[in-house]
Amino acid sequence: MSEVGAAGHRNGANKRPRLEDVAARVGLSTASVSLVLRGVPGPSERTRQRVLKAAADLGYQVDRTASMLASRRTRLLGVMVDIHSPFHAELVEHLHTAAEEVGYDLVLSTQTRTRDEHTAVETLLAFRSEALILLGPTAPADTLAALDGKAPVIAVGRRIPDAGLDVVRTADDDGVGQIVDHLAGLGHRSIAYVDGGKGVIATDRRRGYRTAMRRHGLDAHIRILHGDNTEAAGERAARHLLDSGDLPTAVVAFNDQCAIGVLTALSRAGVAVPGEVSVAGYDDDTLSRLSCFNLTTVSQNAREQARHAVAAAVERLDQDRTEPREVVLPPRLVVRGSTIESA
Repeated sequence: MSEVGAAGHRNGANKRPRLEDVAARVGLSTASVSLVLRGVPGPSERTRQRVLKAAADLGYQVDRTASMLASRRTRLLGVMVDIHSPFHAELVEHLHTAAEEVGYDLVLSTQTRTRDEHTAVETLLAFRSEALILLGPTAPADTLAALDGKAPVIAVGRRIPDAGLDVVRTADDDGVGQIVDHLAGLGHRSIAYVDGGKGVIATDRRRGYRTAMRRHGLDAHIRILHGDNTEAAGERAARHLLDSGDLPTAVVAFNDQCAIGVLTALSRAGVAVPGEVSVAGYDDDTLSRLSCFNLTTVSQNAREQARHAVAAAVERLDQDRTEPREVVLPPRLVVRGSTIESA
């Protein structure tokens, strides 16, 4: 082979496969192949499998930049997520599935202890996210409403009254109420609550605790300890209870991470859970299901929240819905081994 031929052969071997190459391999139009590769409903399952196999065999990858320029759309949903939250991680997994089913993809931007909500959202906008799915946003309602003017906003997990934007959440006050009902039914009267700090979600769960305690005639036993959404906060609250010399028979924590902190501190102090103190959390995240914690908690149904959030975004983007909508899902008590009858 000549040097020119060899060079041409090498260049041909390294040439990036095109959409036309996939279409030629399966004998379909480029339009049909594009529908399959973008996940758009229409092509049969047999056609879809043929196209995907051909694309894989050829090493074809979708050129998202070219697609964006051609359509002037990105089909990206921006998701703000707290990197420290196991529950948010589970939500993101279900959001990916729900988005793929309707031909969208996700861009993730993390909120950390050194990266605030505003920065996370601005990153999503910079990547041309068509809609914003914000997990547990803490920004004021008017800030979120103004943001909705730039891209449709779907707030997940937080009540936002009269903000004029889409909300998907569970009834947090009812969820905590279910835990107190469960503990009261087991004969517990001294039930303490580790608070979640500032914000609407914390306010709703705190109110649920107070309301349920009063409903059971336990007003005199209402006991709220300072906390937040971290394991460290749960440990601090539990140490405070231990130092007080007045342990309750049950502790309800703002979320599962906080509850695990409570479990850790009690265990280190030699206090048996649930033998001496029953403990419950909130979220039903992946850690709560581990056998070493076996935590009674409340499920927020992450799968359904994700499905409704993506559906809301698609309705705003593709179906011209302009009226805001709130979806409130019922929470569900999940009883495990960390709560038993009061001695």
